[in-house]
Amino acid sequence: MLRGIDVSAYQSSSYDTDGLSFAFIKATEGRSYINPKLAAQTKRGRDAGLVVGFYHFLWPGNLTAQAEYFVSKAPEKKGDILAVDWESNSEGTHASNAEKDSFIKKVKALRPDNRVILYTNRNFWLNVDTTSYTGDGLWIADYVSAGEPRIQAKWRFHQYTDSPLDKNVAAFESKAALSKWAGGA
Repeated sequence: MLRGIDVSAYQSSSYDTDGLSFAFIKATEGRSYINPKLAAQTKRGRDAGLVVGFYHFLWPGNLTAQAEYFVSKAPEKKGDILAVDWESNSEGTHASNAEKDSFIKKVKALRPDNRVILYTNRNFWLNVDTTSYTGDGLWIADYVSAGEPRIQAKWRFHQYTDSPLDKNVAAFESKAALSKWAGGA
């Protein structure tokens, strides 16, 4: 299993890259928030030779506007991975299944040279999701042993802890295999 992390404005721009193969960086949320550390966190990952991904925290409504906002702010490079973060927001609401699916499809249309995946937690996957649509892959959050999420679906990435930061593994045999998959959109 390959090791990676995901970071947002809550983490340092000089996060530790030792032993990592990939990093996901929060880019945007809704239609107005941009991670103020996006450029520095991206540079850190790229300088370390990591496969880099960007994610958007999805809010209900205005899906086209959110997708356009996300792709306008997330760096554009072939081989980067784009993800939609689908979970409850600070108001306790969440985008519907149809909105989640529509967002993934819109981002894929806007960035056809990038893999577009779904990030969600185990509860959402088992109890909220009704379509099982993940775009190019599933990134599942389930805080158990690394690489052993408690779901039946095929997953590409597994976030297994948030302590002291979000740590992930990827189901690829090598960093070269991950890079090849990411670049083959």
